[in-house]
Amino acid sequence: MRILIVKMSSLGDVVHMLPAITDATAHIPDLTVDWVVEEGFAAIPAAHPAVRRVIPIALRRWRKALLSGSTWREIGQFRDEVRADPYDWVLDTQGLIKSAAVDVLAHGRRGGHACTSAREPLAALVLHRRVDAPRELHAVLRNRLLTAAILGYELQPNAPLHYGLTLPPSVGNLALPPRYLVGLHGTARAEKEYPVSLWQALIRALHAAGWPVLLPWGNASEQQRAELLAEAGGQVLPRLDLSQLASVIAASSGVVGVDTGLMHLAAALRKPGVGLYPATDPVRFGVLPEADAPVMHNLYKAEDLVPEAVAAKLLEMLS
Repeated sequence: MRILIVKMSSLGDVVHMLPAITDATAHIPDLTVDWVVEEGFAAIPAAHPAVRRVIPIALRRWRKALLSGSTWREIGQFRDEVRADPYDWVLDTQGLIKSAAVDVLAHGRRGGHACTSAREPLAALVLHRRVDAPRELHAVLRNRLLTAAILGYELQPNAPLHYGLTLPPSVGNLALPPRYLVGLHGTARAEKEYPVSLWQALIRALHAAGWPVLLPWGNASEQQRAELLAEAGGQVLPRLDLSQLASVIAASSGVVGVDTGLMHLAAALRKPGVGLYPATDPVRFGVLPEADAPVMHNLYKAEDLVPEAVAAKLLEMLS
């Protein structure tokens, strides 16, 4: 069986899809998987051994230059890549109008979210098979159930969770401490942020306990925040692409961070850590580690989010 996964973004959503691919491979031994994903996230599905081919899409970049001839040439090349092979199933686990537009380009039966569970219900109209995956479930479980229903196997209630990533822990030429934690402070929504003053207190406590905290960043505002946090004893990393940052996380002793895709990537890389959830529901969006992996704690109560409590939880895990 040959399938095309359409799960383009965001980073957390891409990571959440990985266990479904591991499940499908176990149930369908001859399965071949291709995957359409935003170009900036292509390294993640490429690191799953079941994924034969990653087809990058650049919607975020194309929107900024729609009048450019080079943009339309790239769109044409993307269309040709998507249409190059026939598929038994085009599996859309995103449930958006933009993903539906990709679905119809490919050759194959289309399956995905029903109107009742799609984020944009109109996206379900292009599908041949529609499955209701309730929104109150964790995103990882929704993807696993949806994939099983479309491809025709039964997912057992207690089926083990495996992300299946094979990223090596090489950090290249970066000069890093012999042991360190990674502080994932950047998030797309302001209400998910952990206040700078609390971050600084947390970093001071960890630094005093002998744990340097490395601070990545991906844009100007995150760089500015990282530099403020470094005043408390953290170390600002240079700007890294996703593959480089994944290697830094993979080589770390653990992570602490807000509700961001990089925390989910850390779980997929089997790192211990603490997730800080001041505004979002950890039942639906919390970090979900594999059963035999190091613990990931999702903290959301006000008393658990104070820096001293977070530091104590981390240090207890690391000891």
